[in-house]
Amino acid sequence: MVHDVATQNLPVTFCIDRGGLVAEDGTTHHGAFDYAYLRHMPNMVVMAPKDENELQHMLKTCLQYEGPASVRYPRGVSLGVEMDKSPKPLSIGKGELLRDGTDVAIVAIGVPVWQAVTAAERLGQEGISTAVLNARFAKPLDQELIVSVAKRVRYVVTVEEGCKMGGFGSAVLESLSDAGVTVRTKVLGLPDWYIEQGPQDLLRERYGLTAEGIYNSVKELIGTASASMGREDIYSSTAGHLPHGDEQGS
Repeated sequence: MVHDVATQNLPVTFCIDRGGLVAEDGTTHHGAFDYAYLRHMPNMVVMAPKDENELQHMLKTCLQYEGPASVRYPRGVSLGVEMDKSPKPLSIGKGELLRDGTDVAIVAIGVPVWQAVTAAERLGQEGISTAVLNARFAKPLDQELIVSVAKRVRYVVTVEEGCKMGGFGSAVLESLSDAGVTVRTKVLGLPDWYIEQGPQDLLRERYGLTAEGIYNSVKELIGTASASMGREDIYSSTAGHLPHGDEQGS
């Protein structure tokens, strides 16, 4: 990929099947590492859709892009979302804000995006205003969107169905660092070992990549922040938003 495609900036599309957890295909087939090993390649565009409708638009984007690009998609059935009549190219490196919020931002890519939306809705019912960003691209990141949202929240949680080490979450943290944004963060993804065989739903639950897992991780992050600042309770189910200080994060 580096020698024959990326260094020459050739218009080659890499379609990556079995992106993320693949269930009974076993340890050797989990698609855990592609975000990490692709995003370091100069000239490479790395994208992942949240559903089958976005997938058709990403394939169109790849075919029209005059350079190397990859699109990953999971094993399993489609979500059953409404399909647009024809695919349209997306703007390279542009994500979308699915839900705005002022307390927490969940930045997700690929399959976990809709799980993040469900988690955000539950958090919102408890008075925790939660934004959800569908990144679409692991490279190039939509730094403008991510930074603008991160500047108005206290917490940023990234979610990916891939390895945490060097993956999409790492890219978001690098982006925040480059922009000088200081905010409490948590990266959700797969740990630094070869994932065992098992049903997708079970493995997603085990590694905190379900709506319940994302919800619990946000609550844990808020609780940890509360303890470190010596507050008994940093949020209240009766409050409209989490209390903000003069400075973001710590």
